[in-house]
Amino acid sequence: MEENLLVLAEGNNDDDDDNHRSLRIITWSVFVIEAKKFGYIAGPMVLVTLSQYLLQVICLMMVGHLDELALSSTAIAISLSGVTGFSLLLGMASALETLCGQAYGAQQYKKIGTQTYTAIFSLLIVCIPLSVLWRYTENILVLTGQSPAISREAGKFITWLIPALFAYATLQPLIRYFQMQSMLWAMLISSTVALCLHVPLCWALVYTTRLANIGAAISMDITMWLNVIFLFLYMKYSPACAKTRAPISMEVLHGMKQFFSYAIPSAVMICLNTIATLYAIAYGFGAGISTRVSNELGAGNPQGARIAVYVVLLIAIIETSVVSTSVFVGRRVFGYIFSNEKEVINYVTKMVPLLCLNIIMDSLQGTLSGVARGVGWQHLGAYINLAAFYLAGIPVAVILGFCTSLRGVGLWIGIIVGAAIQLALLGVVAICTNYEKQVERVRERLFKEESSIERLM
Repeated sequence: MEENLLVLAEGNNDDDDDNHRSLRIITWSVFVIEAKKFGYIAGPMVLVTLSQYLLQVICLMMVGHLDELALSSTAIAISLSGVTGFSLLLGMASALETLCGQAYGAQQYKKIGTQTYTAIFSLLIVCIPLSVLWRYTENILVLTGQSPAISREAGKFITWLIPALFAYATLQPLIRYFQMQSMLWAMLISSTVALCLHVPLCWALVYTTRLANIGAAISMDITMWLNVIFLFLYMKYSPACAKTRAPISMEVLHGMKQFFSYAIPSAVMICLNTIATLYAIAYGFGAGISTRVSNELGAGNPQGARIAVYVVLLIAIIETSVVSTSVFVGRRVFGYIFSNEKEVINYVTKMVPLLCLNIIMDSLQGTLSGVARGVGWQHLGAYINLAAFYLAGIPVAVILGFCTSLRGVGLWIGIIVGAAIQLALLGVVAICTNYEKQVERVRERLFKEESSIERLM
């Protein structure tokens, strides 16, 4: 007899008033099978996400060794571009993890291509006001009291980064297109090649031309568009994409309302999380579990979705323990990656313990956010994030950061408080979800969409 790994309590399919609960057993064999399915998706997604974040990190590393002005202005520009642009688009594109994932599970393959085009078109529209905002970054920074010199350099950098914004708006839906079908090797190869090209190109533009830090922005533009071109051509001409390839039609416009209904709360979920290199692992895990959950729900298999959730939570706990421990051990080394200034290095060393706590919170909540996206509960996830950060995290950060001597440490403690509350609430949602009812809701939604399309035709 196999040794039991976990015993899970879950509700049965009946709607009786006694609402009694039955026991299900996950054995080691079931765990291994699900872990393999999850790893096949999450492993490449971690590498893809990490390669995209490393584009920004490499820019910062290259520019950081020019001078303090270049480092500080580029760091501000990259942070602003993430908060006001890249993370926003990333979150909105995550709506496809619900729409395309459940459509794929239900074998409605043509809908996946149409929804991908809808997302690209919608996000390109969103980029227009964002690019205007980026163009006036210098003025905004000056109004907030930032140094004119830093504001000027940051404004120049983020303005030259606008082409990358439009590339990112196209890239993220394409990634979701491949992700939700578990077609991962094309985007893994594309992202890896783009990263390998970015390193020498960024070095050459920063150090061998007069562009300096602007060269780093141009390098990001070029490598990101190369990634987009490769994936689009693969989607267009590869036989592997034949069944999900769809023509551009009026359905693309008709689907915009539904896309934004999922995209906006998805963006709220992503934008209120820490976007950093190590979060790429958590986001890769979240992408993996959202794929597994949405595919299983679309296929009408609630037990498969439930097992996937418990398996990935165990894997995430192991991963975050290893990563946070490794970061803490190397805390005296990390500062040298970005600067030679002793003050910067010492401050990084001081902040690493808080970073380790943040890694733990981000890894677990990133995984649980993936569960919410797979089910289609972006609205609930958005409410949780808003409550955790605006009602708890931000007030604590303001009090500790500006009313005590803790300063930056206090700000980070506030972020950790918000993340802890967010993690607890998302955990309750994931564990208490009735996946049988979610299967019924997915079928009802897909049936209504088919009916509306038939009426339009």
